[in-house]
Amino acid sequence: MSSIELTYPWLLLLLPLPLLVMRFTKAYKSKQTAIKVPFFKSLMDTLGEKPSEGASMLTPRLWQTVILVLTWVCLVFAMAKPTLLSEPQLREQLGRDVMIALDLSGSMNETDFIDIAGNKSARIEAAKQVLQDFSETRQGDRLGLILFADAAFLQTPFTSDIAVWQTLLAQSDTGMAGQSTHLGDAIGLAIKVFEQAEQDKDSNQKEIEKVVILLTDGNDTGSFVTPIDAAKVAAVKGIRVHVIAMGDPLTVGEQALDMKTIDRITQETGGKTFTALDKQQLEQAYQAVSELEPQLFNSTSYQITHTLHHYLIIFILLVYLCAFGISLLVQNVKATKSKRLKGEQDV
Repeated sequence: MSSIELTYPWLLLLLPLPLLVMRFTKAYKSKQTAIKVPFFKSLMDTLGEKPSEGASMLTPRLWQTVILVLTWVCLVFAMAKPTLLSEPQLREQLGRDVMIALDLSGSMNETDFIDIAGNKSARIEAAKQVLQDFSETRQGDRLGLILFADAAFLQTPFTSDIAVWQTLLAQSDTGMAGQSTHLGDAIGLAIKVFEQAEQDKDSNQKEIEKVVILLTDGNDTGSFVTPIDAAKVAAVKGIRVHVIAMGDPLTVGEQALDMKTIDRITQETGGKTFTALDKQQLEQAYQAVSELEPQLFNSTSYQITHTLHHYLIIFILLVYLCAFGISLLVQNVKATKSKRLKGEQDV
């Protein structure tokens, strides 16, 4: 709610100043022409009066007193500089851009993830549920979402609207991007998205930290850019990559995890590698990432100010203009009436 504050409230102490002046200083007396009387002393003795100075004090009329008091009050408040404050405005500074890269290859349909209750669920469902919980902890960050399999595509650009991000995550499912795992292409697309965000950034905005959290359950199967080369480019761009490997690292065959490549990705970019054999470990991995990447969120409150002292000055001028205008009008009316009466007497 808007409010009015005084910049210099101590100036209100000047309000009783006219009363102090009237109390401790001599009043101004106007001199008038007097008639000299040769027997003045005898007259005073006869009347028993004492002579006084031949000057009189002008007494202001009620409307003049009101105007003087109103003018002084407005002038003092104008010097105190009243300021209108708007409703508090919240300015939020986002902490970092976090890109989630989610593997949607066919192997993510494997129902080998066990929760605390002992129920089995598909890897993709466990990953989506944990990601939903993870996103709740990222208030103040901008989240993006990349889905990859045979190719990588951007599901959600960077946004601070967590609800929208969660909705688009829920709509993601295996088969949307093929069956294989193009890990290097996912990192490459993340780099492009960060570059685009950098170009769209306000020139006055501070540098935002850039983080990729890559979740996969297989090795790279034919990316246009190898994962290690993509990681080297990410490192040059200041992008940190954390990798969460779902499944057993000892698995062999097409679904085997290439932990050597994954470790190289995180080493090149300054990230961390996590492995998750079940839903609980997956949650622990994201919790560890949250601790490594604490949200950097800064909000400042401010109020728009409008000074009002000039309105008081304008009000004082209008009051004086009206007072002088009315006074002149009354004098003209009296003068006209006096001339009319004189003319009638002459007739």
